[in-house]
Amino acid sequence: MARLAAFDMDGTLLMPDHRLGEQTVATLRRLRERDITLTFATGRHALEMRKLIDILALDAFLITGNGTRVHSLDGELLHRQDLDPEVAELILHSKWDTQASIHVFNDDGWMTDKPVPEALDEHIYSGFTYQLVDLKRLPAHDVTKVCFVGEHDDLCRLRIQLNEASGGRANLCFSASYCLEVLPLGCNKGSALAMLSSRLGVPMQDCMAFGDAMNDKEMLASVGRGMIMGNAMPQLRAALPHLPVIGHCRDQAVSHFLTHWLDTPNLPYSPE
Repeated sequence: MARLAAFDMDGTLLMPDHRLGEQTVATLRRLRERDITLTFATGRHALEMRKLIDILALDAFLITGNGTRVHSLDGELLHRQDLDPEVAELILHSKWDTQASIHVFNDDGWMTDKPVPEALDEHIYSGFTYQLVDLKRLPAHDVTKVCFVGEHDDLCRLRIQLNEASGGRANLCFSASYCLEVLPLGCNKGSALAMLSSRLGVPMQDCMAFGDAMNDKEMLASVGRGMIMGNAMPQLRAALPHLPVIGHCRDQAVSHFLTHWLDTPNLPYSPE
């Protein structure tokens, strides 16, 4: 029996309209009734996620910013990791051959230098929004992570540029096909979950996790039961071919799987 369940948000718990379905919320509450610890492990900001769990009235630990922050049930900061200031300085003050928009995150929120109204669609449920600032004026020692948002092929070329320029001093990963994340070296959801599980006295073998993108890879690979979404990035399936694939986020597949697991754990599961 799993004692801790960790969930990615976008493409996993959230439906394509970026909302949580009623079945999903009801199933999460059933897990809490069984004394299973909930953890939301997401690239989203802690400020946004705290608002969401307050709306849903759910007790959950938060792994946010793709592992850069970990918060307790009552909001206490348990772990933080920021981008190397030299890497942040390089990214913010260099000219990159890309059409992608650039987004910077720290504890104050989400900052970008040009209006990107379509980016707000993903935050319709919470109302979380960006601040328009001159990114070059941001202090390099206060950058948690940077995201580039654009076409996938463009981002793949940019990843090569960033890796060469940074000398491998950052973790570069795709949180979606259109979003390239620049994270502190060694920082990911898996390492953050390992820290949290150790603190809670729950072995990783007693954890389950759900995800759909390459920023979920380490987390899914390190738990006793990792589940890949049917809508997952092909790269994730290829990286973890031994893990089972469940249904699509549009069908609230996490809820479907967990309902089966809670009610008929001895029967084989089918996403159909």
